[in-house]
Amino acid sequence: MREIKTGRVYRHFKGDFYLVEAVAFDSETGEEVVVYRKLYEDGALWVRPLKMFLEEVDREKYPDARQKYRFELQEIESKARR
Repeated sequence: MREIKTGRVYRHFKGDFYLVEAVAFDSETGEEVVVYRKLYEDGALWVRPLKMFLEEVDREKYPDARQKYRFELQEIESKARR
C-alpha cells in the first residue's frame, strides 16, 4: 500500500494541488482520514478517508484521466537551494 507524506504537496487527478496536513482518525468509526488543504481559492481544509485518498482513478468513470492514482505526490524542487 502507498503511504502518505505529511507536509507535502499532492496533485488531484483533475489538476488542482493540495497540501497534506495530517493523517487523523474519525472519532466515530476509527477510520483513518487524510487532512489536506486546498492550495487555491480560500485554502480550506478538507478530510477524506485514507483508503479513498490513495486509490486508483476509476477508469470507467474517468477514461481520460492522466494519473494512475486519485492523488499523486509532487516532487517540488527548491529554487533557493541549488
